[in-house]
Amino acid sequence: MQDTELLQQLIEDIGTARKLLELTNAEYQALAERDLSGLEHLLTQKQALLALLGQHGTLRSQTLTKAQLSADRSGLMEFVADSKAAQEIMAQAEQLDAVLEACRSSNERNGKLIRANQSAVGSMLQLLQGSNQTPDLYDRRGAAAKSAHHRPLSQA
Repeated sequence: MQDTELLQQLIEDIGTARKLLELTNAEYQALAERDLSGLEHLLTQKQALLALLGQHGTLRSQTLTKAQLSADRSGLMEFVADSKAAQEIMAQAEQLDAVLEACRSSNERNGKLIRANQSAVGSMLQLLQGSNQTPDLYDRRGAAAKSAHHRPLSQA
């Protein structure tokens, strides 16, 4: 891979990563609104972008490995050291890292919302199914009722 190809690929990946960030932000909104059809559409788009970013990342790693360099920032610095575009390539690589880090944190935020929603839905299902862990009821005096039999909410 030539340095010009590398630079062009980094620029394209920055655009792809920004689209991915937009999609993860839209996903957060869809999760908050519980818009399942919107989530399906966003997931399809995200998978395509992630596949493209993965392919390009693998290609860059293979290029560095073939040159017997480490597949990290220092290996990239060595790879482009003699290039006229070395500073621009490194600047684009740093920008790509920053956008990908924003994608990661956005994805983690979405994961937390998903887990919170799963917990809430699970609690609601337990109440509706009449699990043994239903909260105690109180009588007229405010003391816990001595009812040993809890009925499901659907039978109350």
